[in-house]
Amino acid sequence: MGARAWALLLVLCGTTFLEGADIAMLAIAIPTIRSDLDLSTGTAAWVISSYVLGYAGFTLLGGRAADLLGRRRMFLLWLGVFLAFSGLGGLATEGWMLVVARFVTGVAAAFMTPAAMSVITTSYAEGPERNKALLVFAGTSAGGFSLGLVIGGLLTELGWRWVFFAPVILTAVILAAAVRLVPGAGAPTAKAWSTLRSGGFDLPGAVAVAGAMLLLAFGVVRLEHGLDGWPVTLGVALAGLLLVAAFVGVERRAAAPLVRLGIFRTGSVVRAGLGALLYLGSFMGFQFVVTLYLQELRGWSSWQTALALVVMGCDVVLAPTLTPRLVQRHGHARVILGGFLLALVAYALFLPVGMDWTYAAMFPTLFLVGAGFALTYGPLLIAATEGVAAHEQGLAGGILHTSTQFGAAIGLSAVTAVHGLAAHGAGGSAGSGQALDAFRTALAVPVALAAVGVAVAHAGALRGPRAPRPGQPAALSDAPAPALPATTDAR
Repeated sequence: MGARAWALLLVLCGTTFLEGADIAMLAIAIPTIRSDLDLSTGTAAWVISSYVLGYAGFTLLGGRAADLLGRRRMFLLWLGVFLAFSGLGGLATEGWMLVVARFVTGVAAAFMTPAAMSVITTSYAEGPERNKALLVFAGTSAGGFSLGLVIGGLLTELGWRWVFFAPVILTAVILAAAVRLVPGAGAPTAKAWSTLRSGGFDLPGAVAVAGAMLLLAFGVVRLEHGLDGWPVTLGVALAGLLLVAAFVGVERRAAAPLVRLGIFRTGSVVRAGLGALLYLGSFMGFQFVVTLYLQELRGWSSWQTALALVVMGCDVVLAPTLTPRLVQRHGHARVILGGFLLALVAYALFLPVGMDWTYAAMFPTLFLVGAGFALTYGPLLIAATEGVAAHEQGLAGGILHTSTQFGAAIGLSAVTAVHGLAAHGAGGSAGSGQALDAFRTALAVPVALAAVGVAVAHAGALRGPRAPRPGQPAALSDAPAPALPATTDAR
Protein backbone atom coordinates (compact mmCIF):
# COMPACT_ATOMS: atom_id res chain seq x y z
CA MET A 1 0.00 0.00 0.00
CA GLY A 2 1.10 3.56 -0.73
CA ALA A 3 1.63 6.34 1.77
CA ARG A 4 -1.86 7.80 1.34
CA ALA A 5 -3.46 4.37 1.76
CA TRP A 6 -1.59 3.90 5.03
CA ALA A 7 -2.51 7.43 6.15
CA LEU A 8 -6.20 6.71 5.45
CA LEU A 9 -5.97 3.43 7.34
CA LEU A 10 -4.34 5.23 10.27
CA VAL A 11 -7.26 7.67 10.50
CA LEU A 12 -9.85 4.91 10.28
CA CYS A 13 -7.98 2.88 12.87
CA GLY A 14 -8.00 5.94 15.08
CA THR A 15 -11.74 5.53 15.54
CA THR A 16 -11.52 1.89 16.58
CA PHE A 17 -8.59 2.78 18.85
CA LEU A 18 -10.79 5.47 20.38
CA GLU A 19 -13.63 3.03 20.88
CA GLY A 20 -11.42 0.41 22.54
CA ALA A 21 -9.74 2.97 24.79
CA ASP A 22 -13.07 4.54 25.72
CA ILE A 23 -14.54 1.20 26.86
CA ALA A 24 -11.38 0.22 28.77
CA MET A 25 -11.05 3.55 30.57
CA LEU A 26 -14.65 3.41 31.74
CA ALA A 27 -14.24 -0.21 32.87
CA ILE A 28 -11.37 0.86 35.13
CA ALA A 29 -13.18 3.95 36.38
CA ILE A 30 -16.60 2.40 37.04
CA PRO A 31 -15.94 1.36 40.68
CA THR A 32 -14.80 4.93 41.47
CA ILE A 33 -17.81 6.39 39.63
CA ARG A 34 -20.08 3.99 41.49
CA SER A 35 -18.69 5.11 44.83
CA ASP A 36 -18.71 8.83 44.02
CA LEU A 37 -22.27 8.90 42.63
CA ASP A 38 -23.56 6.19 45.02
CA LEU A 39 -24.68 3.83 42.25
CA SER A 40 -25.99 0.32 42.72
CA THR A 41 -24.24 -2.61 40.99
CA GLY A 42 -27.08 -2.76 38.47
CA THR A 43 -26.88 0.96 37.66
CA ALA A 44 -23.09 0.73 37.33
CA ALA A 45 -23.52 -2.09 34.84
CA TRP A 46 -26.08 -0.04 32.92
CA VAL A 47 -23.58 2.82 32.58
CA ILE A 48 -21.53 0.40 30.46
CA SER A 49 -24.49 -1.47 28.95
CA SER A 50 -26.21 1.73 27.79
CA TYR A 51 -23.30 2.40 25.44
CA VAL A 52 -23.25 -1.06 23.96
CA LEU A 53 -27.05 -1.15 23.67
CA GLY A 54 -27.07 2.16 21.81
CA TYR A 55 -24.32 0.77 19.64
CA ALA A 56 -26.05 -2.56 19.03
CA GLY A 57 -29.51 -1.08 18.50
CA PHE A 58 -28.50 1.34 15.76
CA THR A 59 -25.53 -0.31 14.05
CA LEU A 60 -27.70 -1.87 11.35
CA LEU A 61 -29.20 1.54 10.61
CA GLY A 62 -25.68 2.98 10.69
CA GLY A 63 -24.46 0.46 8.14
CA ARG A 64 -27.46 1.19 5.92
CA ALA A 65 -26.88 4.94 6.23
CA ALA A 66 -23.24 4.52 5.24
CA ASP A 67 -24.21 2.58 2.11
CA LEU A 68 -27.02 5.00 1.22
CA LEU A 69 -25.97 8.50 2.29
CA GLY A 70 -22.21 8.19 1.98
CA ARG A 71 -19.55 6.64 4.15
CA ARG A 72 -17.52 9.84 4.44
CA ARG A 73 -20.57 11.91 5.42
CA MET A 74 -21.73 9.48 8.10
CA PHE A 75 -18.21 9.00 9.42
CA LEU A 76 -17.55 12.72 9.90
CA LEU A 77 -21.01 13.63 11.22
CA TRP A 78 -21.20 10.95 13.89
CA LEU A 79 -17.58 11.36 14.89
CA GLY A 80 -18.61 14.89 15.86
CA VAL A 81 -21.57 13.58 17.88
CA PHE A 82 -19.25 11.12 19.62
CA LEU A 83 -17.00 14.03 20.57
CA ALA A 84 -19.85 16.13 21.98
CA PHE A 85 -21.46 13.46 24.16
CA SER A 86 -18.15 12.15 25.45
CA GLY A 87 -17.65 15.62 26.90
CA LEU A 88 -21.19 15.75 28.30
CA GLY A 89 -20.64 12.45 30.11
CA GLY A 90 -17.85 14.08 32.09
CA LEU A 91 -20.30 16.70 33.39
CA ALA A 92 -22.82 14.15 34.76
CA THR A 93 -23.85 14.42 38.41
CA GLU A 94 -26.43 11.59 38.49
CA GLY A 95 -26.42 8.01 37.33
CA TRP A 96 -29.19 8.58 34.78
CA MET A 97 -27.24 11.42 33.19
CA LEU A 98 -24.28 9.10 32.64
CA VAL A 99 -26.56 6.42 31.20
CA VAL A 100 -28.10 8.88 28.70
CA ALA A 101 -24.73 10.32 27.66
CA ARG A 102 -23.27 6.87 27.16
CA PHE A 103 -26.33 5.72 25.20
CA VAL A 104 -26.03 8.58 22.70
CA THR A 105 -22.26 8.03 22.46
CA GLY A 106 -23.02 4.42 21.60
CA VAL A 107 -25.49 5.51 18.92
CA ALA A 108 -22.78 7.74 17.44
CA ALA A 109 -20.37 4.78 17.38
CA ALA A 110 -23.11 2.72 15.70
CA PHE A 111 -23.03 5.05 12.70
CA MET A 112 -19.32 5.84 12.79
CA THR A 113 -17.78 2.37 13.00
CA PRO A 114 -19.64 0.63 10.13
CA ALA A 115 -18.83 3.66 7.97
CA ALA A 116 -15.13 3.31 8.83
CA MET A 117 -15.16 -0.42 8.19
CA SER A 118 -16.97 -0.05 4.85
CA VAL A 119 -14.46 2.62 3.76
CA ILE A 120 -11.79 -0.05 4.30
CA THR A 121 -13.66 -2.78 2.44
CA THR A 122 -14.36 -0.49 -0.55
CA SER A 123 -10.99 1.28 -0.66
CA TYR A 124 -8.70 -1.78 -0.47
CA ALA A 125 -8.80 -4.66 -2.93
CA GLU A 126 -10.41 -7.87 -1.70
CA GLY A 127 -7.77 -10.43 -0.83
CA PRO A 128 -4.44 -9.95 0.97
CA GLU A 129 -4.56 -6.14 0.88
CA ARG A 130 -8.04 -5.86 2.39
CA ASN A 131 -7.38 -8.63 4.90
CA LYS A 132 -4.20 -6.88 6.02
CA ALA A 133 -6.15 -3.65 6.49
CA LEU A 134 -8.89 -5.45 8.46
CA LEU A 135 -6.39 -7.20 10.72
CA VAL A 136 -4.64 -3.89 11.40
CA PHE A 137 -8.06 -2.35 12.10
CA ALA A 138 -8.88 -5.14 14.59
CA GLY A 139 -5.43 -5.01 16.18
CA THR A 140 -5.72 -1.26 16.70
CA SER A 141 -8.93 -1.80 18.64
CA ALA A 142 -7.04 -4.19 20.88
CA GLY A 143 -4.28 -1.60 21.27
CA GLY A 144 -6.83 1.01 22.25
CA PHE A 145 -8.24 -1.31 24.89
CA SER A 146 -4.81 -2.12 26.31
CA LEU A 147 -3.57 1.46 26.47
CA GLY A 148 -7.01 2.51 27.69
CA LEU A 149 -6.55 0.37 30.79
CA VAL A 150 -3.32 2.18 31.70
CA ILE A 151 -4.56 5.62 30.70
CA GLY A 152 -7.85 4.99 32.50
CA GLY A 153 -6.01 4.10 35.68
CA LEU A 154 -3.94 7.29 35.52
CA LEU A 155 -6.90 9.51 34.68
CA THR A 156 -9.08 7.99 37.40
CA GLU A 157 -6.40 8.86 39.94
CA LEU A 158 -6.68 12.49 38.76
CA GLY A 159 -10.48 12.32 38.73
CA TRP A 160 -12.89 10.01 36.94
CA ARG A 161 -14.34 12.84 34.84
CA TRP A 162 -11.10 12.95 32.86
CA VAL A 163 -12.00 9.50 31.54
CA PHE A 164 -14.72 11.29 29.56
CA PHE A 165 -12.83 14.47 28.73
CA ALA A 166 -9.66 12.80 27.36
CA PRO A 167 -11.45 11.13 24.38
CA VAL A 168 -12.72 14.57 23.35
CA ILE A 169 -9.14 15.64 22.56
CA LEU A 170 -8.33 12.48 20.60
CA THR A 171 -11.63 12.65 18.70
CA ALA A 172 -10.92 16.24 17.66
CA VAL A 173 -7.53 15.22 16.25
CA ILE A 174 -9.02 12.28 14.32
CA LEU A 175 -11.84 14.48 12.98
CA ALA A 176 -9.40 17.09 11.68
CA ALA A 177 -7.34 14.44 9.87
CA ALA A 178 -10.43 12.63 8.55
CA VAL A 179 -11.71 15.75 6.80
CA ARG A 180 -8.57 15.71 4.62
CA LEU A 181 -8.11 11.98 4.08
CA VAL A 182 -11.41 10.08 4.02
CA PRO A 183 -12.59 9.81 0.40
CA GLY A 184 -16.17 10.23 -0.74
CA ALA A 185 -18.56 12.22 -2.86
CA GLY A 186 -20.00 15.53 -1.77
CA ALA A 187 -23.72 14.78 -2.11
CA PRO A 188 -25.96 11.69 -2.05
CA THR A 189 -26.64 10.15 -5.43
CA ALA A 190 -30.02 10.38 -7.14
CA LYS A 191 -30.58 6.71 -6.29
CA ALA A 192 -29.96 7.50 -2.62
CA TRP A 193 -32.54 10.30 -2.62
CA SER A 194 -35.00 8.05 -4.40
CA THR A 195 -34.50 5.35 -1.80
CA LEU A 196 -34.95 7.88 1.00
CA ARG A 197 -38.22 9.16 -0.44
CA SER A 198 -39.53 5.59 -0.66
CA GLY A 199 -38.75 4.90 3.00
CA GLY A 200 -35.26 3.58 2.48
CA PHE A 201 -34.17 4.23 6.06
CA ASP A 202 -36.67 1.69 7.41
CA LEU A 203 -37.17 3.50 10.69
CA PRO A 204 -39.83 0.98 11.87
CA GLY A 205 -37.24 -1.78 11.52
CA ALA A 206 -34.61 0.26 13.35
CA VAL A 207 -37.01 1.02 16.22
CA ALA A 208 -38.09 -2.62 16.43
CA VAL A 209 -34.55 -4.04 16.59
CA ALA A 210 -33.34 -1.40 19.07
CA GLY A 211 -36.35 -1.98 21.33
CA ALA A 212 -35.95 -5.75 21.14
CA MET A 213 -32.32 -5.61 22.23
CA LEU A 214 -33.06 -3.21 25.06
CA LEU A 215 -35.92 -5.33 26.40
CA LEU A 216 -34.06 -8.62 26.10
CA ALA A 217 -31.03 -7.23 27.91
CA PHE A 218 -33.26 -5.72 30.60
CA GLY A 219 -35.00 -9.07 30.95
CA VAL A 220 -31.64 -10.71 31.69
CA VAL A 221 -30.89 -8.04 34.30
CA ARG A 222 -34.32 -8.66 35.87
CA LEU A 223 -33.27 -12.24 36.64
CA GLU A 224 -31.47 -10.76 39.64
CA HIS A 225 -34.87 -10.44 41.36
CA GLY A 226 -35.40 -14.20 41.23
CA LEU A 227 -38.88 -15.66 41.63
CA ASP A 228 -40.15 -12.53 43.39
CA GLY A 229 -40.19 -10.54 40.16
CA TRP A 230 -40.86 -13.29 37.63
CA PRO A 231 -44.07 -11.77 36.14
CA VAL A 232 -42.27 -8.56 35.13
CA THR A 233 -39.18 -10.45 33.97
CA LEU A 234 -41.27 -12.81 31.84
CA GLY A 235 -43.31 -9.93 30.43
CA VAL A 236 -40.19 -7.98 29.45
CA ALA A 237 -38.62 -11.01 27.78
CA LEU A 238 -41.80 -11.82 25.84
CA ALA A 239 -42.08 -8.20 24.70
CA GLY A 240 -38.51 -8.38 23.44
CA LEU A 241 -39.21 -11.58 21.51
CA LEU A 242 -42.37 -10.05 20.02
CA LEU A 243 -40.32 -7.10 18.78
CA VAL A 244 -37.86 -9.54 17.20
CA ALA A 245 -40.78 -11.14 15.35
CA ALA A 246 -42.08 -7.70 14.40
CA PHE A 247 -38.65 -6.76 13.04
CA VAL A 248 -38.57 -9.84 10.81
CA GLY A 249 -42.08 -9.04 9.57
CA VAL A 250 -41.15 -5.43 8.80
CA GLU A 251 -38.05 -6.47 6.90
CA ARG A 252 -40.01 -8.92 4.75
CA ARG A 253 -42.50 -6.24 3.71
CA ALA A 254 -40.24 -3.19 3.46
CA ALA A 255 -39.43 -1.87 0.00
CA ALA A 256 -35.90 -1.01 1.17
CA PRO A 257 -35.34 -3.12 4.30
CA LEU A 258 -32.81 -2.24 6.96
CA VAL A 259 -31.55 -5.82 6.65
CA ARG A 260 -31.97 -7.84 3.49
CA LEU A 261 -32.85 -11.14 5.13
CA GLY A 262 -31.24 -13.05 2.28
CA ILE A 263 -27.81 -12.02 3.53
CA PHE A 264 -28.25 -14.54 6.34
CA ARG A 265 -28.03 -17.31 3.74
CA THR A 266 -24.30 -16.53 3.71
CA GLY A 267 -23.18 -18.97 6.40
CA SER A 268 -20.00 -17.11 7.28
CA VAL A 269 -21.97 -13.94 8.08
CA VAL A 270 -24.21 -15.83 10.50
CA ARG A 271 -21.39 -17.74 12.18
CA ALA A 272 -19.25 -14.60 12.46
CA GLY A 273 -22.12 -12.68 14.06
CA LEU A 274 -22.93 -15.44 16.53
CA GLY A 275 -19.25 -15.92 17.32
CA ALA A 276 -18.79 -12.20 17.95
CA LEU A 277 -21.84 -12.16 20.25
CA LEU A 278 -20.55 -15.06 22.33
CA TYR A 279 -16.92 -13.93 22.49
CA LEU A 280 -17.58 -10.31 23.41
CA GLY A 281 -20.28 -11.38 25.86
CA SER A 282 -17.85 -13.60 27.72
CA PHE A 283 -15.00 -11.07 27.45
CA MET A 284 -16.95 -8.06 28.77
CA GLY A 285 -18.64 -10.09 31.49
CA PHE A 286 -15.29 -11.40 32.71
CA GLN A 287 -13.70 -7.96 32.63
CA PHE A 288 -16.55 -6.42 34.66
CA VAL A 289 -16.42 -9.11 37.34
CA VAL A 290 -12.62 -9.04 37.62
CA THR A 291 -12.50 -5.23 37.89
CA LEU A 292 -15.01 -5.27 40.76
CA TYR A 293 -13.17 -8.18 42.40
CA LEU A 294 -9.82 -6.38 42.35
CA GLN A 295 -11.06 -2.97 43.45
CA GLU A 296 -13.99 -3.71 45.75
CA LEU A 297 -13.05 -7.07 47.23
CA ARG A 298 -9.28 -6.84 47.22
CA GLY A 299 -9.05 -3.07 47.73
CA TRP A 300 -6.71 -2.41 44.80
CA SER A 301 -6.54 1.12 43.43
CA SER A 302 -7.65 1.95 39.90
CA TRP A 303 -3.97 2.32 38.91
CA GLN A 304 -3.06 -1.08 40.37
CA THR A 305 -6.04 -2.64 38.60
CA ALA A 306 -5.03 -1.07 35.29
CA LEU A 307 -1.50 -2.44 35.57
CA ALA A 308 -2.84 -5.87 36.50
CA LEU A 309 -5.15 -6.05 33.48
CA VAL A 310 -2.75 -4.57 30.95
CA VAL A 311 -1.34 -8.03 30.20
CA MET A 312 -4.62 -8.68 28.37
CA GLY A 313 -3.20 -6.23 25.86
CA CYS A 314 -0.79 -8.85 24.57
CA ASP A 315 -3.10 -8.98 21.56
CA VAL A 316 -1.57 -5.67 20.46
CA VAL A 317 1.56 -7.65 19.58
CA LEU A 318 -0.06 -10.95 18.63
CA ALA A 319 -2.84 -9.62 16.37
CA PRO A 320 -0.60 -8.05 13.69
CA THR A 321 2.23 -10.60 13.92
CA LEU A 322 1.01 -14.09 14.83
CA THR A 323 -2.63 -14.00 13.72
CA PRO A 324 -2.03 -13.24 10.00
CA ARG A 325 0.43 -16.14 9.76
CA LEU A 326 -1.98 -18.52 11.45
CA VAL A 327 -4.85 -17.40 9.21
CA GLN A 328 -2.72 -17.84 6.10
CA ARG A 329 -1.59 -21.31 7.17
CA HIS A 330 -4.79 -22.72 8.71
CA GLY A 331 -7.66 -20.51 7.53
CA HIS A 332 -9.63 -18.08 9.65
CA ALA A 333 -12.25 -20.62 10.80
CA ARG A 334 -9.67 -22.78 12.58
CA VAL A 335 -7.96 -19.72 14.08
CA ILE A 336 -11.31 -18.53 15.49
CA LEU A 337 -11.80 -21.97 17.05
CA GLY A 338 -8.36 -21.72 18.66
CA GLY A 339 -9.23 -18.31 20.09
CA PHE A 340 -12.41 -19.64 21.69
CA LEU A 341 -10.55 -22.61 23.17
CA LEU A 342 -7.99 -20.27 24.77
CA ALA A 343 -10.80 -18.14 26.20
CA LEU A 344 -12.59 -21.17 27.65
CA VAL A 345 -9.41 -22.39 29.36
CA ALA A 346 -8.65 -18.88 30.65
CA TYR A 347 -12.04 -18.33 32.29
CA ALA A 348 -12.09 -21.84 33.76
CA LEU A 349 -8.68 -21.26 35.37
CA PHE A 350 -10.08 -18.24 37.21
CA LEU A 351 -13.09 -20.03 38.72
CA PRO A 352 -11.33 -21.02 42.01
CA VAL A 353 -10.15 -17.41 42.62
CA GLY A 354 -9.55 -16.63 46.31
CA MET A 355 -9.01 -13.65 48.56
CA ASP A 356 -5.30 -14.43 48.87
CA TRP A 357 -4.54 -15.02 45.19
CA THR A 358 -1.29 -13.48 44.06
CA TYR A 359 -0.93 -11.73 40.73
CA ALA A 360 1.14 -14.69 39.54
CA ALA A 361 -1.93 -16.89 40.03
CA MET A 362 -4.06 -14.52 37.96
CA PHE A 363 -1.51 -13.98 35.20
CA PRO A 364 -2.20 -17.12 33.10
CA THR A 365 -5.88 -16.25 32.79
CA LEU A 366 -5.24 -12.62 31.90
CA PHE A 367 -2.64 -13.52 29.28
CA LEU A 368 -4.78 -16.24 27.69
CA VAL A 369 -7.76 -13.87 27.51
CA GLY A 370 -5.67 -11.40 25.51
CA ALA A 371 -4.23 -14.12 23.28
CA GLY A 372 -7.70 -15.49 22.61
CA PHE A 373 -8.91 -12.03 21.61
CA ALA A 374 -6.00 -11.72 19.15
CA LEU A 375 -6.92 -15.02 17.49
CA THR A 376 -10.65 -14.32 17.35
CA TYR A 377 -11.58 -10.72 16.62
CA GLY A 378 -9.61 -10.04 13.43
CA PRO A 379 -10.55 -13.34 11.73
CA LEU A 380 -14.20 -12.66 12.62
CA LEU A 381 -13.97 -9.39 10.68
CA ILE A 382 -12.67 -11.30 7.66
CA ALA A 383 -15.40 -13.95 7.93
CA ALA A 384 -18.18 -11.37 8.29
CA THR A 385 -17.34 -9.49 5.07
CA GLU A 386 -16.01 -12.28 2.91
CA GLY A 387 -17.93 -12.79 -0.32
CA VAL A 388 -20.37 -9.94 0.39
CA ALA A 389 -21.17 -7.55 -2.48
CA ALA A 390 -19.63 -4.08 -2.32
CA HIS A 391 -23.01 -2.35 -1.94
CA GLU A 392 -23.75 -4.45 1.19
CA GLN A 393 -20.40 -4.13 2.93
CA GLY A 394 -21.89 -1.58 5.32
CA LEU A 395 -24.72 -3.98 6.14
CA ALA A 396 -22.29 -6.86 6.72
CA GLY A 397 -20.18 -4.70 9.02
CA GLY A 398 -23.31 -3.52 10.77
CA ILE A 399 -24.46 -7.09 11.46
CA LEU A 400 -21.08 -7.97 12.94
CA HIS A 401 -20.87 -4.90 15.16
CA THR A 402 -24.51 -5.32 16.23
CA SER A 403 -23.70 -8.85 17.34
CA THR A 404 -20.54 -7.65 19.08
CA GLN A 405 -22.23 -4.93 21.10
CA PHE A 406 -25.40 -6.87 21.88
CA GLY A 407 -23.23 -9.73 23.07
CA ALA A 408 -21.33 -7.34 25.33
CA ALA A 409 -24.60 -6.03 26.77
CA ILE A 410 -25.94 -9.55 27.36
CA GLY A 411 -22.66 -10.64 28.96
CA LEU A 412 -22.68 -7.66 31.33
CA SER A 413 -26.37 -8.12 32.14
CA ALA A 414 -25.94 -11.84 32.77
CA VAL A 415 -22.99 -11.52 35.15
CA THR A 416 -24.78 -8.69 36.99
CA ALA A 417 -27.91 -10.81 37.37
CA VAL A 418 -26.04 -13.94 38.48
CA HIS A 419 -23.89 -11.94 40.90
CA GLY A 420 -26.99 -10.30 42.36
CA LEU A 421 -28.80 -13.62 42.78
CA ALA A 422 -25.76 -15.21 44.43
CA ALA A 423 -25.25 -12.26 46.78
CA HIS A 424 -28.95 -12.25 47.69
CA GLY A 425 -28.92 -15.98 48.31
CA ALA A 426 -25.94 -15.55 50.64
CA GLY A 427 -27.70 -12.87 52.61
CA GLY A 428 -26.19 -9.85 50.83
CA SER A 429 -22.81 -8.55 51.86
CA ALA A 430 -22.58 -10.58 55.04
CA GLY A 431 -18.84 -10.96 54.70
CA SER A 432 -15.93 -11.26 52.32
CA GLY A 433 -16.47 -15.02 52.01
CA GLN A 434 -20.05 -14.61 50.78
CA ALA A 435 -19.01 -11.79 48.45
CA LEU A 436 -16.26 -13.95 47.00
CA ASP A 437 -18.72 -16.79 46.43
CA ALA A 438 -20.96 -14.37 44.52
CA PHE A 439 -18.04 -13.36 42.28
CA ARG A 440 -17.15 -16.99 41.64
CA THR A 441 -20.73 -17.78 40.68
CA ALA A 442 -20.83 -14.84 38.27
CA LEU A 443 -17.64 -16.12 36.61
CA ALA A 444 -19.61 -19.16 35.43
CA VAL A 445 -21.32 -16.90 32.86
CA PRO A 446 -18.23 -16.21 30.70
CA VAL A 447 -17.27 -19.87 30.99
CA ALA A 448 -20.66 -20.94 29.64
CA LEU A 449 -20.63 -18.38 26.81
CA ALA A 450 -17.12 -19.44 25.77
CA ALA A 451 -18.15 -23.11 25.80
CA VAL A 452 -21.05 -22.40 23.42
CA GLY A 453 -18.65 -20.35 21.29
CA VAL A 454 -16.32 -23.33 20.99
CA ALA A 455 -19.21 -25.40 19.62
CA VAL A 456 -20.16 -22.70 17.08
CA ALA A 457 -16.55 -22.17 16.00
CA HIS A 458 -16.04 -25.93 15.66
CA ALA A 459 -19.02 -26.12 13.33
CA GLY A 460 -17.51 -23.31 11.27
CA ALA A 461 -14.14 -25.03 11.15
CA LEU A 462 -15.77 -28.23 9.90
CA ARG A 463 -17.65 -26.35 7.16
CA GLY A 464 -14.78 -24.10 6.13
CA PRO A 465 -12.52 -25.03 3.22
CA ARG A 466 -9.11 -26.37 3.92
CA ALA A 467 -6.16 -24.01 4.18
CA PRO A 468 -4.38 -23.23 0.87
CA ARG A 469 -1.77 -25.75 -0.18
CA PRO A 470 1.83 -24.62 -0.62
CA GLY A 471 2.18 -22.68 -3.85
CA GLN A 472 -1.39 -21.37 -3.83
CA PRO A 473 -2.04 -17.60 -3.48
CA ALA A 474 -1.38 -16.49 0.09
CA ALA A 475 -4.73 -14.86 0.77
CA LEU A 476 -5.63 -14.40 4.39
CA SER A 477 -9.01 -16.07 4.14
CA ASP A 478 -10.47 -19.53 3.99
CA ALA A 479 -12.03 -19.02 0.58
CA PRO A 480 -10.30 -16.22 -1.29
CA ALA A 481 -12.53 -14.47 -3.78
CA PRO A 482 -11.26 -12.84 -6.97
CA ALA A 483 -9.63 -9.52 -6.11
CA LEU A 484 -11.75 -6.47 -6.87
CA PRO A 485 -10.17 -3.24 -8.06
CA ALA A 486 -9.56 -0.75 -5.29
CA THR A 487 -11.75 2.34 -5.35
CA THR A 488 -11.57 5.73 -3.77
CA ASP A 489 -15.33 6.31 -3.96
CA ALA A 490 -16.33 5.66 -0.35
CA ARG A 491 -19.94 6.61 -0.61
